[in-house]
Amino acid sequence: MKSDRSLNNRELSWLAFNNRVLQEAQDCSVPLMERLRFLGIFSNNLDEFIKVRLANMMRMERIKDDRVLKLTNGYPAAELVTMMNESMELSQKTFQETYKSILSELEEKGIRMVNEKELTSKQKEYCRNYFTKEISQWLVPLMLRKTTKLPFLPDGKIYLGVKMQNRTSKNAKYAILRVPVNKGCPRFIELPSERGKKDIIFIDDIIRLCLDEIFFIFHYDEISAHAFCFLRDAQLTIDDDVSKSLIEKLEESLEDRFQGNPVRLSYDKEMPSDLLDIITSKLKLTKRETAEGGRYHMLRDLMKFPRVNPELENKNPDPLPHPEIKEGSSLLEIIRSKDILLYYPYHTFNHLIDFLREAAIDPKVKKIFITLYRTAERSKVINALIYAAKNGKEVIVLEELMARFDEEKNVENSDLLQKAGVKVIHGFKDIKVHSKLILIERKEKSQNRGYLYVGTGNFNEATARIYTDFGLFTTDQQAIADARAVFRFLLDAHRHFTCKRLVVSPYYMRKQFEDLIEQEIKNKQTGKKAAIYAKFNSLTDTQMIRKLYKASQAGVEVRLIVRGACCLQPQVKGLSEYIKVISIVDKYLEHARLVIFHQGGEEQTFILSADWMTRNLDYRVEVGIPILDAKIKKTLRDIFDIQWSDNVKARDLTLLGENRYVKKQSKKVIRSQVALYDYLNQEK
Repeated sequence: MKSDRSLNNRELSWLAFNNRVLQEAQDCSVPLMERLRFLGIFSNNLDEFIKVRLANMMRMERIKDDRVLKLTNGYPAAELVTMMNESMELSQKTFQETYKSILSELEEKGIRMVNEKELTSKQKEYCRNYFTKEISQWLVPLMLRKTTKLPFLPDGKIYLGVKMQNRTSKNAKYAILRVPVNKGCPRFIELPSERGKKDIIFIDDIIRLCLDEIFFIFHYDEISAHAFCFLRDAQLTIDDDVSKSLIEKLEESLEDRFQGNPVRLSYDKEMPSDLLDIITSKLKLTKRETAEGGRYHMLRDLMKFPRVNPELENKNPDPLPHPEIKEGSSLLEIIRSKDILLYYPYHTFNHLIDFLREAAIDPKVKKIFITLYRTAERSKVINALIYAAKNGKEVIVLEELMARFDEEKNVENSDLLQKAGVKVIHGFKDIKVHSKLILIERKEKSQNRGYLYVGTGNFNEATARIYTDFGLFTTDQQAIADARAVFRFLLDAHRHFTCKRLVVSPYYMRKQFEDLIEQEIKNKQTGKKAAIYAKFNSLTDTQMIRKLYKASQAGVEVRLIVRGACCLQPQVKGLSEYIKVISIVDKYLEHARLVIFHQGGEEQTFILSADWMTRNLDYRVEVGIPILDAKIKKTLRDIFDIQWSDNVKARDLTLLGENRYVKKQSKKVIRSQVALYDYLNQEK
């Protein structure tokens, strides 16, 4: 089976997206510190990709089944693994070149990264004192012997492989040190520096400086330390033992994840071959599963690089208050009179916190329902729910434990909430709950009135400062009735339900959007204008892509803004020539989902929590809502149009992997994330 030219492979498309992140690090118009952090984001993204997508493809490689080809759009898994590795290798070379270039520019600004061989005597003394006070207590060397089994090592950490050699002996000694990176030991340490200068050192290099203090009991003439890191398969499986609660199974599965097989080793290219051979053999890795790198690894830590010069940072404006929400006013009262659309991070997330806080103290509020997926570290949302329960409200939380890499935090949140008297439901075994819903029930004039919030992003005040997302407050009674049905279903999965307003997966969303696409096709065939405008994080579902191809073949204009993986191939003659796709990568992460159908001039507009991916449409509880308010519909259309006109940060996705910037159609420079703030600011 040959690859289908009409569909991009998801993995290769995702790698192309991560290269757009890397482009931001290369963009000289981006402040230097932000460019450094984009390198950290690129590195973090790639680590997760390796742990999940590459590991998954390596498992498929071992399965001799033609059905695997359907999952890869016709690529044999072995061929795809090779292509993925080649793509990552090229990206890493670009990464290293970009990193060196940024360090050179930082040095011109008086910010210098130094290693242990470049320190002044005063800095050496500082580093040795720092090592004694902050680092040494965390270090316990693991001696390596060729004949002994390697104890279990957690992945995603930085290790130093140490070699000690005597000139008079052929026998060397080997050891491994895990570099401690935690709240007490940051990855980067600021050093005493000349006036007007800032010298910064990796914690790795302080350890290299102090190797003699760690291995003082051994006799050697030469000692060296070389960094390496490795990643394990992050597959998370839940067994079928019905006697165990989901939370118990999850805790066990997390333990299994930490025991997953290593899938990739990155190492310092200066590492002696004998030391490398010992490490790879102990980890049972082949040469194909190793990657030569530089002196430093796990550079996702660049996201936390010290903020040493505000002039080299992004100057993001403060989030705006919504023009309809006045300080000190009742949000519930405002929402009773009109729908309110929030657009983060342009609008403040405090409005949502205030919504929950008001519900927590309002004596007429009886119940609060909410779905949680990912929350902030010290979550104000969790805090408001706890105090609502303490104030006698019935608080029901549907918490999705299976949010990849956030499972442990979700287990902790569950414990906190339950101790406060909150009823916590942990969802279903085979279906993730990814919807973003809050339903507040308030007693008014002897009957219940509902207040509903439907969002596209998590209830997380930290990411709401850097992720773009929509959230709609409404008291539309049909939407409220639908939300009640959704929550009844979540509390009792056997309960059948239907929705008249909300668009819900895995039961109705796919068909409703397919029907709307078909209606656009019919409209076009009858001579009416027809168009579909949509914005997603990812577009990978084959069935929905085929529908869009059908629409294009009928002459329907399709405009798509897709930040990440996009399996749709636009601008193919006879297939998708009426489809154009762009991607915007900028200082904020584009996370909002929006779909607009022209519908003969009576536009139907939806915000939703779901991307058009098979997992979202068929295996998750997702919720979207049609926008009824004419002013909000216009605002959303304006937002889409502003983003579509971006000629600074938009990339054309016509050719997979090329990531060409959209050609400027006018002399006016439009950077949509800046233009959107100005647009919303004018509404005040």
